[in-house]
Amino acid sequence: MSETGWDLPDPYIHRIAVTEADMDAFGHANNARYLEWADAAAWTHWWAKGYSMDACQTEDRGIAIIRTEADYLGHVRVGDELDCAVWITQSDGRLRAERRYQFKRVKDGMTVFRALTKVVCFQLSTGRPARMTRIFREHYSVLPSVAEALAAAD
Repeated sequence: MSETGWDLPDPYIHRIAVTEADMDAFGHANNARYLEWADAAAWTHWWAKGYSMDACQTEDRGIAIIRTEADYLGHVRVGDELDCAVWITQSDGRLRAERRYQFKRVKDGMTVFRALTKVVCFQLSTGRPARMTRIFREHYSVLPSVAEALAAAD
């Protein structure tokens, strides 16, 4: 873990505010919301690199999650803010990639959620797996600093 408290260096950060609509019967955010927040963070990560939904249509490509592993480590309540970190941690540059998430509560820096998603590129028009196009290879590439940190952790 870095001195910033992030699991890996150079995260993309997406901030969210927890609202009443996120609550469950126990007064904290429903577990399903964390996956929705992860999805929102993945999309803003895509957009932050200058890509759009139109690019997916033009390229006739999309990314589908094929596996998610999630660890719920703490509760969040109405009014809390979360910094949702995203990293691409593995990619074959052809078909498969992996994305990691770490959510920290802003007010105290506590990590409340971690997840790993394994994804596959597919052709929108057929729904079948398909090779990544250039922009997908660029987006789903592992930053050198992240690759170095992962190698050092092994």
